Amino acid sequence: MKSGFHPIKFIKNNWKTPAEGRFIPLKEIVSLAVGGIGVKFIVFCISNMIISIGNSLIGNTIGIPPTAIYVIYIISVLAGFPLTGLRAKMIDASKSLKGKYRPYILTMGIPSVILGIGFIWAPYEIMSTPVQCLTVLLFNIGFQFFYNFLLDANDSIINVLSPNSIERTDVYAVKSVIENISPSIAGIFLPIAAKLITGDDTLYDMRVYRFLYPPMLIVGFLISIIMYVNTEERIVQPKNHAIKMSFIDSFRAVARNKYFWIISLAGWIGFLEGSFGKILEWMYNYQGACSATQYSIITAIAGNASLWPNLFAPFLIRRFGKKKVLVFSNLMNIIFIALMLPIVKMSGGGVIWILLVFIFINQLLTSLGHFMNPSLNADIRDYQQYISGERIDGMFSAIGLIGSVITLGTSSVLPFIYEKAGLNEQTAVSLGYSADNVYDVLYNTDLFQSICGILIIASVIGAALNVIPLFFYDLTETKQKAMVRVLRIRAYFEDALINSATPEQEKEVKEIINTAIEYSQKEKRSTKTGMSRTEKKHIRNDNEEIEISAIILGELNFFDTPQGKLELEYSREILSTFHNFNVQKYYEIIRKLPSGNAQEKAFRSKMRSYLKDYEVSKKTASKKDCEDYKNFDESVLAELFEISNNLATDINTLRKKLKSTADNNGNVTELKAELKTLRQAQKVNETAIKVAQKKNILVNRVRKPLMDAEKCITRYESYKNYITLS
Repeated sequence: MKSGFHPIKFIKNNWKTPAEGRFIPLKEIVSLAVGGIGVKFIVFCISNMIISIGNSLIGNTIGIPPTAIYVIYIISVLAGFPLTGLRAKMIDASKSLKGKYRPYILTMGIPSVILGIGFIWAPYEIMSTPVQCLTVLLFNIGFQFFYNFLLDANDSIINVLSPNSIERTDVYAVKSVIENISPSIAGIFLPIAAKLITGDDTLYDMRVYRFLYPPMLIVGFLISIIMYVNTEERIVQPKNHAIKMSFIDSFRAVARNKYFWIISLAGWIGFLEGSFGKILEWMYNYQGACSATQYSIITAIAGNASLWPNLFAPFLIRRFGKKKVLVFSNLMNIIFIALMLPIVKMSGGGVIWILLVFIFINQLLTSLGHFMNPSLNADIRDYQQYISGERIDGMFSAIGLIGSVITLGTSSVLPFIYEKAGLNEQTAVSLGYSADNVYDVLYNTDLFQSICGILIIASVIGAALNVIPLFFYDLTETKQKAMVRVLRIRAYFEDALINSATPEQEKEVKEIINTAIEYSQKEKRSTKTGMSRTEKKHIRNDNEEIEISAIILGELNFFDTPQGKLELEYSREILSTFHNFNVQKYYEIIRKLPSGNAQEKAFRSKMRSYLKDYEVSKKTASKKDCEDYKNFDESVLAELFEISNNLATDINTLRKKLKSTADNNGNVTELKAELKTLRQAQKVNETAIKVAQKKNILVNRVRKPLMDAEKCITRYESYKNYITLS
């Protein structure tokens, strides 16, 4: 413990107020983590109900064969497309005081729990296979919206709690360690409870799930409310900012985010990586490799592997960066999956324990990679706001539908492997088993070892493909810090234009600019042998600030560059000759621009997107609703949002007052009447918002080239005087 550091005092001082340089107080961190325990109980249960190849609850317990599972999987994914789009629109259009994600912990948790209990208690025993398939499909369509929305809210809320990438990583580490208590408890208890309920070692009995899952779902939801009640979202953007993009416009904007495609591609082409995931469970259930008590211990050990990366990953990220850690963990993952191949070919009572060692190491490495995902996704969303000016988090889920389409094709590979490896009706009948459950062939040791060997080879191929795109990911922690500071500068100047900038904002931006000017005069240094740890850390921090200063001053001095002058010229011409703008002239200019480095390529891409937006604008302008776009009063929408926020505040105040009055046996009639009036006014206002938003989005599609041009000129006018601010 460092001298002078007092834990109790630190907790007391930072329980409701974040530490210096941080944004999230300790109370929120604890609430986020403890609430996550509840969400993870729900995830543990419902993830086993989601249609997937190799799902043991749907396949082994209910008894639906792999081919039928694949068919209803396709239907489920297709049905989820419009639901995902609706989810994205709801998130990005949100102007609630409660935030983008917090409200959905509550509103999506309730239907998720109801659906989960209904799924478990459906009478599959008296259903035919087609009726079983239909029942599972209908529940999964519900899960596509409600459960996936809850999952998205739980995973994404960390993105908006802090703009600091390192703080997000630290908080996510704490959250992951604590919230994984729930699956660990459930994983340990499940085999033992199954033994007590059924009298044997099988996990594939609906009585096990019907007895255990409903309490876990209900308790999980009640605990998750802690996250909803005690957290606060923080997004860096101007105060009066409102989304001005439609679903299609947002889709096009995210499509230009190269980092999104890199990370997504890694997952899409590495779809076979987890093929070996059921081998331990199969060894226990079909090969009798251990007792129920031993399997509980094995499950606990395997699950415990995901704990350790949460403890040391933040330190590795600070030292080496996300990319290096991610690439290293994936390369090691390939090796340790491959080492499982000779093990599954072995015989004897201790094989499952030997395999556990390698699966533990594999889980350790993959968990390290999974730990990075929320932090990477948060950085990618910061980058999206940096390049487009819009915070459109929800659209990332919608554009992920492309991945779902790809997965529809790739998901057929695993059942094909199952079939060819011998997991089919013909093999089951030839070995004397019933054709009703083809998984019974796994009781045959030779066939079991053959199938497991094939699955491990498939996993090695998937893991190798997964790592390739990661070599092209170059969004470093330093770049992310610089982007957030640039976003703060932009937000300040936009707020200053409408006289809504605060003294705190001005002070912060002055500090950012002065720091950038100071470090721009310095040169990077190298660490040397013999230097103390403190000296090396100081040099690394200085080098990082020097790199950040170049990005910030590059932003502020952009209009002194040839690219900045061209963009300014384009913006002025758009504003002066919008209806007669010579788009081909600028296509020709862009074609001749240099593209020797990433920065030059990015500028060419940005200018092309401006021209594409102009062409879309001209087509949209002919629509009836857009004829009078010049006279559209955008302040109407801002006023409606303000009314909405005021009504929400009044309703919350009145609810508290009503509860207090009721507790004291007071007269509540007048208060209830007033609350009813406010709710009716809220509904009327919400309808008005929807109408105004629709018109706003359509009109702004026409006005987007004009708005981008105005924004460019505003930045030019603001930045040319930034020295006086500093």
